[in-house]
Amino acid sequence: MVKNSETGTAHDRCRRTRRLAGVLMAGVFGLASPSLAQTALQPQTGTAGGSASSTIAQSSATTTSTGIQSTATTGANATATDPLTTAGTAAPDFSDANLTEPDDDFGRMNLRETTLDDATSQRIRREAAETDGVRLGTMVLRPSLIQRFGSETTRDGEGKDTRNYMETGLKGSLTSDWSRHELTIGGEGYWQRNFSGDSATKPNANVNADLRLDISRDTIAHITGGYSFSREDTNDPNAISGAAVQSGVHMYNGGLSVEHDFGKLRGTVGADLERWQYSDAELSDGSKVSLSDRNRLSGSLRGRIGYELSPAITPFTEVSVGHVAYDDKEDKDGYRRSGDFYAAKAGISADFGEKLRGEVGLGYRQQQFDDNRLKEIGAMTMDGNVYWSPQQGTDVNLGLTTTIDPSTTAGLSGSVIYALTAEVEHRLRSNLVARLSGSSRWTEYQDDTAPPDTVTYATGAELTWNVNRYLDLTADLSYERTEYKSAADSNVMRAMVGLTAKR
Repeated sequence: MVKNSETGTAHDRCRRTRRLAGVLMAGVFGLASPSLAQTALQPQTGTAGGSASSTIAQSSATTTSTGIQSTATTGANATATDPLTTAGTAAPDFSDANLTEPDDDFGRMNLRETTLDDATSQRIRREAAETDGVRLGTMVLRPSLIQRFGSETTRDGEGKDTRNYMETGLKGSLTSDWSRHELTIGGEGYWQRNFSGDSATKPNANVNADLRLDISRDTIAHITGGYSFSREDTNDPNAISGAAVQSGVHMYNGGLSVEHDFGKLRGTVGADLERWQYSDAELSDGSKVSLSDRNRLSGSLRGRIGYELSPAITPFTEVSVGHVAYDDKEDKDGYRRSGDFYAAKAGISADFGEKLRGEVGLGYRQQQFDDNRLKEIGAMTMDGNVYWSPQQGTDVNLGLTTTIDPSTTAGLSGSVIYALTAEVEHRLRSNLVARLSGSSRWTEYQDDTAPPDTVTYATGAELTWNVNRYLDLTADLSYERTEYKSAADSNVMRAMVGLTAKR
């Protein structure tokens, strides 16, 4: 009886051991990876109570304690569970060197942003803000084609003249997308054709380029170049009286400047060249008048020093010297108009970000002539440009310039021209923009024998509707008045409507 009892007890212990082994194996196979389960299913050598228990212990060590506890609570009824069907329900353990965690951004549309100081981030943000354009390698081209129809009415001492015309324009910008340095090219040109009326057309073009070279952290160089073309206005004092087609004025310019920061001090030196060329004027009888004696080349050197009171405000002083050389030593009347000029000014440069930036300067300019019969010109100068955004969607741009315009009249040196421009742009809706503009131009003659001063006023209003991202519909109305003290005033009214295709 004892023997049978001991035998039965041994059999009970064996059954309990096998049952416990089955429970543990089911738990291990349910939580382990498929490859681990396949390894555990391979035949083991030795006794079931020795090697099998050792394998189970090693396998269970790779599972978490939570997983073991969860399996233990359900293991009594899981001895017949297929481990291959339960292995896929467990989360994989990425601590294994052969397994890699998937990228959190995989399959997401709103990817995480990189740091603001990252160059790639800055480029992506810039492209997102300016979606239009065509990428050409490392450059971005943004072209626009303009087609407008207009009507112009001119009233002066000779009566009233009306013309209806078609205007075709092309404008655009080409900007680099480099990690260092920057090249910016911008231009526009307009060609007109009358389909009623005999008034002269007014084509114009303008192209400018600026290459910024980041030599070092504190040193920046600029190489600039440009070209412009315009038809001399009939109301200009230098225009040919009675000409059917006035002279075309070609102006070329180029410059090189280097700016360096010396702590709080900021210094700039530069050199500039300007070239003027005049085409022949055409009279009503078909004959032409040569104006080549007005062709000239101007070169100047300038230096500027500023002191940074704060990151936003920098007072400065600037001086420049230059020489004007005419192609012909003497003009058609025998006057030598080449000479030297000197200029100096002081002002303030401000940069408060998008809300307010620009600079304003006051100074003095003097121009001398090689011919002693010509009186030198000296004038106070006011120059500047201010950009102000009082609120989101509203931009104000103010400009002030002073130039010296040489004369073609015998014995007359020239005139000083002061010009003030203002433009307000307001976004009425997301796809509707209104613009108001105004300007005033005062031409002052310092010689007692010169014609009286003239003043020109101009105002305009424009409305632009963004039909879609590639097409704009524009309409504008403008009025210009020129007041002469010795002649009848001139009034010009223009109305235009057109489409702009952009990319």
